[in-house]
Amino acid sequence: MIPRTRAIIIAALAAMLPVQALAQDATAPEEDGPRQVLFVGNSYFYYNNSLHNHVRRMAVEGLGVPLGDLDYRSITISGGSLMHHPIAHYLTPGAIGYDTPFDVVILQGHSGAALSERRTGSFNEAVAAASEQIRETGAKVALYMTHAYGEGHKDFAADNTEIIADLYGKAGESAGAVVIPVGLAFAEAQRRDPELVLHQTYDDSHPNVNGSYLAAATVYATLYGQSPEGLEYDYYGAVDPDMRVFLQEVAADTVEAFEAR
Repeated sequence: MIPRTRAIIIAALAAMLPVQALAQDATAPEEDGPRQVLFVGNSYFYYNNSLHNHVRRMAVEGLGVPLGDLDYRSITISGGSLMHHPIAHYLTPGAIGYDTPFDVVILQGHSGAALSERRTGSFNEAVAAASEQIRETGAKVALYMTHAYGEGHKDFAADNTEIIADLYGKAGESAGAVVIPVGLAFAEAQRRDPELVLHQTYDDSHPNVNGSYLAAATVYATLYGQSPEGLEYDYYGAVDPDMRVFLQEVAADTVEAFEAR
């Protein structure tokens, strides 16, 4: 049972989430979740040994399956927007090494996708087109909600997380896609610990190791419907034990609150 204080936090967090950001695919994952997953994004994915590797390692431990049972592939373009990716090519049997369709394709937009009318329009068009192509293969669509820039970034603004959440929520609702609330998890972690640093300090944009770990835990919780709490995986000692517990708790609470609305 969730301790009362955590239950209050989760309820409060759910109440703060924008309604538009809460549309989730009503189709439940098959049995214990997807086994073949494609990540499509940019450097936010490939930093720190690549997000897909961390999610895969968490899933191996959490599901209790051999590493070989989970086929994850990540395709990234440095500084790229979703429109730059030839999604139809990625989905063609044999094109990127897979003859069978993916179970889930995770789409990540540019970090500034929500911050200008031009980028927002491009993002929405790309999501709509990619979602149609993905569904034609029988795969499910997930949108990876990016985190906001850190305070030292030139485009930082206190309401950026809300703006990003609104964009991804509306895009997810329109496309019938699952939304993975990574941006909200970053904001919640920093709300609980204002001194916490989740960005690389040299650019206040890309995630540091703890940021990537929090993102991976949030993806894991969303994809597999399981809390990451209790997982021993710590990126081979790179994540401090207390930090690991904290980030897992934040990811679990954020996903629970997000999906409860």
